[in-house]
Amino acid sequence: MTGAPGVGKTTVLTKTVDALKAKGVSVGGMISREVREGNVRVGFEILDLTSGKHGWLAHVNGQGGPQVGKYHVNLDDLDNIGTAAITQALEKCSAIAIDEIGPMELFSQKFKQAVGQVLESKKLVLVVVHGKAKDPLVTQVKRRVDAEIFNVTFSNRENLPEQLTIKALDTI
Repeated sequence: MTGAPGVGKTTVLTKTVDALKAKGVSVGGMISREVREGNVRVGFEILDLTSGKHGWLAHVNGQGGPQVGKYHVNLDDLDNIGTAAITQALEKCSAIAIDEIGPMELFSQKFKQAVGQVLESKKLVLVVVHGKAKDPLVTQVKRRVDAEIFNVTFSNRENLPEQLTIKALDTI
């Protein structure tokens, strides 16, 4: 999945994951959610879909780490929670969700290696790809012959989870 910022990509992915789990599919991986204080976005949280463990992907008050805009990327949490969630999902789950392959996540070599391993597997993979990220991994994901790219928009985001769930169940 790809789409404009704020269009609902993470929500579509989360609803699809929930629908697959309701159908008995084991889904693991990571979700990145924005965190707001009032009306101001202060960062992004990482959530391990299997363990429920969470940490910071990036925060405006982060110390050190690569900077993307006003956010400092927390490579420790990205590797120890996000990448670990992807690796565990590859070993233990039928489907793997990754939100997202974007500028912040691409600073981690461990993340990139884990995503590469997932792409080599025969498992169902649901991925959110940042629309403007430039990296060989992004190119690899978008050019896969076995991939189907969905552009999330305000007009299709309500129906996409059901469509994706049906397609996913057909491939498992």
